[in-house]
Amino acid sequence: MIGLIVLAVLLLILAVLTIYVVTIYNGLVSLKNNIDKAWSNIDVLLKQRFDELPKLIKVCEGYMQHEQKTLEAVIKARSMVQNARGGKDSLQAQNMLTDTLRSLFMVVERYPDLKADTAFQSLSQRISELEDMIADRREYYNDAVTIYNIRIEQFPDVIIARLFNFAARTLWQIDAAHREDVEVSFQHM
Repeated sequence: MIGLIVLAVLLLILAVLTIYVVTIYNGLVSLKNNIDKAWSNIDVLLKQRFDELPKLIKVCEGYMQHEQKTLEAVIKARSMVQNARGGKDSLQAQNMLTDTLRSLFMVVERYPDLKADTAFQSLSQRISELEDMIADRREYYNDAVTIYNIRIEQFPDVIIARLFNFAARTLWQIDAAHREDVEVSFQHM
């Protein structure tokens, strides 16, 4: 009789432990998939921005014949995005593309005819909207990565995470150049 009770208690403990491990495992899988979904949502917007750039460059070329370096930088950055392999390369390429777009829009300020062009206005507004949405999605991605990374480091989840090879993910980070102060000068005309 005592042997039966001990066996029942052991089976109950084993069942509870199994349910607990499965619950933690499923939670980690859910968090990992949320990160992949967040990255995929960013990719959708990056692809839209990528597709809009040739149109913007085409509009700018007619007006900005003396700004060939700026246009070439945008084209080169777009090419780097297209050829990027893996998360880190993609992050760097996307950051470079963002930088070159900022440079392009700064140069555009010197071309009032271009700024007044309806096609340019429409495309630049579309790209600006995409940039805002990308920033929002990057924030969501970083939130998902942070929650996941915390869970795989907390006890007892760390045991399950190591047992099933859940690895930490990398946050989306900006280039160091974006952390520097921006020099602003007002010129009198």
